[in-house]
Amino acid sequence: MLNLPNALAFLRILMAPAMFLFLVERDLFGDIHHSWLNYFAALIFVLASITDFFDGYIAREWNQMTKLGAILDPLADKMLMLAGFIGILALDRGNSWAIFLILSREFFVTGLRVVAVGEGISVAASMAGKVKTVFQMIALGFLIMDWIFADTLLWIAVAITLYSGAEYVRDYFKVSNAK
Repeated sequence: MLNLPNALAFLRILMAPAMFLFLVERDLFGDIHHSWLNYFAALIFVLASITDFFDGYIAREWNQMTKLGAILDPLADKMLMLAGFIGILALDRGNSWAIFLILSREFFVTGLRVVAVGEGISVAASMAGKVKTVFQMIALGFLIMDWIFADTLLWIAVAITLYSGAEYVRDYFKVSNAK
């Protein structure tokens, strides 16, 4: 049950609150300049994002997919993105509507997947869902670092996020109606 992919997902779960700490609890760090806190948060985010890639890759390639991993991996992903986007809101760096749309889609699709599983339907991650994740991660990295074009990347991530969410709904109804 506890294999390398699950350990990486669990590590990502632990990294999410650590990143959040650097984003929102800046007074705890005394005289450390805020740009350094951005670097620390970004470093944690990049390392956590890398574990996201490797836990899935290793699980598939080494045939180590488990029920625990099926729970831990999406939980870790959601915790990381939630910590990042709420941290960005706290820093007033991202458009609140864009972040609201992204987080709403994430919760909606998670709920849809729970319903689908309850009905014995498997709605697999699509290529658009994987592209969505990459764009959200890039946008979030730019927002954490407060770099130019961060807001533009955020809105691109919103568009891809909503598109991939529509694909999940379409695929769910396609499979559901075929039953």
